[in-house]
Amino acid sequence: MSTKSYSEMETEDRRLVLLRALEKAVMYRANMFLLRDYAEAVGHTVSADRLAADLAWLKEQGLVTLHTAESVTVATLTERGRDVATGRAEVPGVQRPHPGY
Repeated sequence: MSTKSYSEMETEDRRLVLLRALEKAVMYRANMFLLRDYAEAVGHTVSADRLAADLAWLKEQGLVTLHTAESVTVATLTERGRDVATGRAEVPGVQRPHPGY
């Protein structure tokens, strides 16, 4: 079994944080500004470029959908994304939530 680097663990946790934020959001959606603020509130300093890359990756995995209106990107959690956010499903590249989280 290979050991993950700190960077890999941070990336996986940040992706879970984004999914968890959407899982808690009204209608399971939020714009990039809110997601960035939420990530920073729970300990992730994230650039706009990094956030955009994470959301694009989550979209490729079928965990979110993205819509841009007037230069603001809005992410919406998919059912599969909700399953991953709550620990009912696993996706390599996203940290599994801890019990009681």
